[in-house]
Amino acid sequence: MRTSLRTSPATPVSPAVPVSRAGAGALARGRAMDDDRLWRWVTFSPALILMLALSVLPLINLFWLSFHNVTWAGGQATWTPVSLAHYGALFQDGLFGVGLLNTTIFAVAAVTGQMLLGFFAALLCSRITRGRVLYRTIFILPILIPGIVVGAIWKLMLNYDFGLVNQAIGLLGFEPHDWLGASETALLSVIVVDIWHWTPFCFLLFLAGLESLPQDVYEAAKIDGATPWQELVWVTLPMMLPTILVTFAFRFVLGFKVFDEVYLLTGGGPGTATEVISFTLYQRFFTEDRVGYGAAMSVTVIFLVSLLLVLALSARKRTEATT
Repeated sequence: MRTSLRTSPATPVSPAVPVSRAGAGALARGRAMDDDRLWRWVTFSPALILMLALSVLPLINLFWLSFHNVTWAGGQATWTPVSLAHYGALFQDGLFGVGLLNTTIFAVAAVTGQMLLGFFAALLCSRITRGRVLYRTIFILPILIPGIVVGAIWKLMLNYDFGLVNQAIGLLGFEPHDWLGASETALLSVIVVDIWHWTPFCFLLFLAGLESLPQDVYEAAKIDGATPWQELVWVTLPMMLPTILVTFAFRFVLGFKVFDEVYLLTGGGPGTATEVISFTLYQRFFTEDRVGYGAAMSVTVIFLVSLLLVLALSARKRTEATT
């Protein structure tokens, strides 16, 4: 009984060398990962420093400038602290309120039109089997045109005397209309131009999203007898919702920054019909030389746009969590 509890001398003992080798290998791999991570930070740091120097430092300077009044004398700038006076003056500036309202109307209307047309075009193009490359090339042509060229083209097309639009409606028996000079149609005309220019951007994003959707879900829907409309409502749109939210957030932020089309087509007129916030900032900074007040207006706009972007991204995360 005692001998059964003893360890036989002939029983082989597991060598300790393989264990130590495995531990040394894991330690070496850990050091290699640390060295690789350190090397990545070292190589990435110049780009990070450059990005901070070109983005964060100007924002800090803009924020600091918004609390000062800058005057020029003898070729030198004199900074005078004014505390929150510039921010308080925003509530009394009628053009700021009008510009904010027009910008919101412009961004919502233009982005909605771009997304609807872009999604419809992407849906059609994803189901085309012949000539797909040709259709894609035609759809993305407007986005390849520079903004100044777009402004020149549409200013000629919407001209009252010899514009193509008035000539076309004249053939239908209608009277010509001053699309850019009338207050009731000036903002609408700029919205139409922006929709024409940036719908291809939404088209490309939606097309990429549609082509990445799993096809087995559609096969299961067809087996269940779903109609094309039911596939769109109950299959395509729910799976495309994250892409739709990201596209809307991206385009809404860019739509809120609109300047070139307004500057080239209407110059903010007639009156304040197309006065957008970017054009108001341009006037305060470069025309009136009120850089401190313009900085306060810029900080306020940046805060509003950042808040909208955060809300859109949080909505996207909640959507992905539920789906």
